[in-house]
Amino acid sequence: MFGGFGLYCGRAFFGIVYDERLYFKTGEVSARDYVAAGMEPFQPNDRQTLRNYYEVPSEIVDDRDQLLLRAGEALSLAA
Repeated sequence: MFGGFGLYCGRAFFGIVYDERLYFKTGEVSARDYVAAGMEPFQPNDRQTLRNYYEVPSEIVDDRDQLLLRAGEALSLAA
């Protein structure tokens, strides 16, 4: 997938690992949180941008509890 990895739970596709970055599926509300944190949507090439997947900030990646919370949000949006 775009030279990266898709994250699934069963059939639900909720995340992407690409170029050493983690992206989670977002909804209208959660996307605003990622944008407010300065994160960008997933863009595997110059012609394609997936605006429903945003990069996860490093401070969240480094915080197990926050990471699990955000992963749960992404999974529920994907289900």
